[in-house]
Amino acid sequence: MATPALHPRAGAPRHSPVAGVLLTNGDIDHVAGLLSLREGHAFGVYATPRILSVLDRNPVFNALDRDLVARRPVALGQPLTLGERLAVELFAVPGKVPLYLEEGSPEIGGETEDVVGVRVAADGGASFVFVPGCARLSAALVRRLAGAPVVLFDGTLWQDDEMIRLGAGSKTGQRMGHMSVSGSGGSLAAFARLEVARKIYIHINNTNPILLEDSPERAAVTAAGWEVAYDGMEIELS
Repeated sequence: MATPALHPRAGAPRHSPVAGVLLTNGDIDHVAGLLSLREGHAFGVYATPRILSVLDRNPVFNALDRDLVARRPVALGQPLTLGERLAVELFAVPGKVPLYLEEGSPEIGGETEDVVGVRVAADGGASFVFVPGCARLSAALVRRLAGAPVVLFDGTLWQDDEMIRLGAGSKTGQRMGHMSVSGSGGSLAAFARLEVARKIYIHINNTNPILLEDSPERAAVTAAGWEVAYDGMEIELS
């Protein structure tokens, strides 16, 4: 792991520095990591009631001892203080229910408790916005992001049909609840008018060519003022 702050304390291999986990949706790649944390380690799991209900309905998550791992519901738009220095606020983001909860034709792009973004602020006033999954930029989300000092945003796919063309999947990005980076309706174009000071793509699929430092797609996002996140990346806020 390239992030020393997440390493166990020296001399205590069973130790974990994780004090809390904030979930932004119930997708497998967002919640399965809970099962990799120490079963005997106390920490809090924070999420909307809807997302917590996903954990409650699946007995595998009972591997996390509820006497040690508290499940703490967080309402949308309700500021929450974490520790001594951080305050967070959850807000709805256009998305959809996890694939394994789909019944019939799911609504895609609805703004509910199923998919959320997070504004994180430190006690010194520095802040950033975290949106790892987003189906579209709604008017409410545009208002939320415009002028933000730092935004970490969904960079899953470069093109909507990318996974289909490469034989890596059978669904478009839109069907999975992700807007593309490129194109007239993509995040590159949408953010051009938002005046965000620092923009960083996260949640990037391994089919997305922006991961390649020498690709024309990486050059395009860099020219538009974006950064591409990498393992061990550290962001200093001021």
